[in-house]
Amino acid sequence: MTLNRAVRRFASAAAGALLAVLALGAAPARGAERTADGPEFDFSACPTVDELPAGADPGTWRCEVMHATGHLRMGAIDEPLTEPMKITFAEGRVDGEFRQVFGEMTAAPIRVGGTPLTLTPQYGGYSDFLSDGTRRGELDIKFAIGWAHGLPALPSSGCSVGSDGDAVHLVLKDTDPTRVISRDPLVAAFGAKDAEFAAPGTSGCGPLSRALDRALGLPSAAGANAFDMDVTVAIRPYM
Repeated sequence: MTLNRAVRRFASAAAGALLAVLALGAAPARGAERTADGPEFDFSACPTVDELPAGADPGTWRCEVMHATGHLRMGAIDEPLTEPMKITFAEGRVDGEFRQVFGEMTAAPIRVGGTPLTLTPQYGGYSDFLSDGTRRGELDIKFAIGWAHGLPALPSSGCSVGSDGDAVHLVLKDTDPTRVISRDPLVAAFGAKDAEFAAPGTSGCGPLSRALDRALGLPSAAGANAFDMDVTVAIRPYM
């Protein structure tokens, strides 16, 4: 697996508060675990040890599974995300340099109210998961367009808002500080938001593109959109 522009930065602000807790130990990054009062976290999509960068010491690496719910306002779209987007990745260091390997992103379709359309968030080909003093991290997302209620499929299975070459680029900033909510398994929570991103128009939708853009209010300029996220992240060491 390639690093795809070095999948680096996002949940590592949690690392400062959590590195000491990691010493408590946990099972290898396979299978699933559930917190006492929280969701089940599935670690089966963690990159394998063989997929870690050359020179990586699995004993110092960990896998993270993030669940993000919240609210999306983009163009004419103004919808809650009640089912979590789930993002899995590995992180650690090689020769002192922080590195990450992307695993998987999955999400349920979001119904666009007032239309027969759904939008399904998908990985847009870039993420930068190491936070710093100005932002929590970066993530590219595209939204696959579908029909609700079993209507016929769209002409192109690649019909989406944005694409790998022109995705929704999120630069997330903290809205709630990181807090540890479980130690077995190790789980942290935080809030993040981007209210400054620009949203592209539809892509790969053939003759429906103009009608879909009108229905969804796209493209939409920076400052007119917002993506709020309530995030929980579960962390397990590889060894």
